[in-house]
Formats: sequence, C-alpha cells, structure tokens
Amino acid sequence: MSTTTMEDYWQDVKEEVQYAKSISFDGCHKIYLAMDDTQAEWFKANYNGEDCDDRTFVGTAEQMLALLEEWYEGSCSLKFIQSVRTNEVDANEGFESLIPQGAHDEDEDEDEDDDDEEDDEE
Repeated sequence: MSTTTMEDYWQDVKEEVQYAKSISFDGCHKIYLAMDDTQAEWFKANYNGEDCDDRTFVGTAEQMLALLEEWYEGSCSLKFIQSVRTNEVDANEGFESLIPQGAHDEDEDEDEDDDDEEDDEE
C-alpha cells in the first residue's frame, strides 16, 4: 500500500510552480497557483481587496515556493493548494489539487502516533 506523504505533495507544488504566472492566497485556507494569464489576471483582480487579508504575488519560482510554504504553514486547518488553468468548456476542470484539504492532518497524525509509540517504549 502506497501512502502519499507531505514530501510527495510538496514535490508536486515545486514542479508546478516552475510554470506558474502568479500565486494567490485568500488569507485563510485557499492557496492557488495561476497557470495562465487569464487566471493570473482573475486572481489579481479578485484576491487583492483593500479591506481584507487577500493577496497575490508574482516572482521567481523560488520566491513563490518560499511564500507558498509560508502561507501554508500559517494557514488554518482547512488549507489546500491547487493549480488553476483556464478551461473554456468547464471552468471546474481547470483545477488540479496539489496538496488536498486535510493532507496535513494525516501527516501530523502519523507524527503523533510515532510520539506515542516512543512514550510507550520508555
């Protein structure tokens, strides 16, 4: 049985961010990589409100990856990262899950189980 680890998910993010036009964060848990100009413009227009904690960033792949990691670490428990490409036929088909919602919980639960096992051994 193969289990996807957080390291695997982050590898997907690292690969995808190489081609991203921008990244965006809703200030709570929704984190996106805009993969084409149409999506980058949409996030620029919709994720930069004056009275909110929303943001959009354009930079090198390394800069965007560092900020994605920061946003993800500081996000609430519902967090996820998706890439978005324009799909003229079905807009919903343009989303690709890179780190699914709840993925961090599985990884943290395993760490807690390991800690419990270590406590039992002492």
